[in-house]
Amino acid sequence: MVSAKSDKMVLIVVLKAYIKRPDHPKVKGALIMIKIRVLNGPNLNLLGIREPDIYGCLSLQDIQRRLEKEAANYSIDLDFFQSNHEGEIIDRIHEAFTAGYNGIIINPGAFTHYSYAIRDAISAVRLPAIEVHLSNIHAREDFRSKSVIAPVCIGQICGLGIDAYSSALFALHKRFQS
Repeated sequence: MVSAKSDKMVLIVVLKAYIKRPDHPKVKGALIMIKIRVLNGPNLNLLGIREPDIYGCLSLQDIQRRLEKEAANYSIDLDFFQSNHEGEIIDRIHEAFTAGYNGIIINPGAFTHYSYAIRDAISAVRLPAIEVHLSNIHAREDFRSKSVIAPVCIGQICGLGIDAYSSALFALHKRFQS
């Protein structure tokens, strides 16, 4: 049995953890909705059509539907966005911060290899971000193996197909549970 005094002690610990980590989804012991922004870069709107032997046969909408079902199991609210334009992706990264999102899953596509602007945006907002790729970028052409985005992310997941997105969602879910 837990005494009233020990209940107060637990509450104090939770509040201190929240003060130290404002991105933590627990406030006074109550869970709040975790919001994750999922960003997709150039040519990912062509998934299912573009090189299915490399990227698979699923469309970006198929990936979105599956991830939304998984997110519902974790009580996570997802926001999907795809653009072929670097500035629009940067705007959505900035907006994720100002709108109170808890994290970002990003497949930067070709921007992976040269967009210091996207890298700087992720670094600036300081939200936990995970870079994902359907294919294993390290097993492809040399120019695809270098990511300028990964060093400012908490992790990179590649080569698992659609499961890269699922793994990133799971990792962020676990991060916000602790």
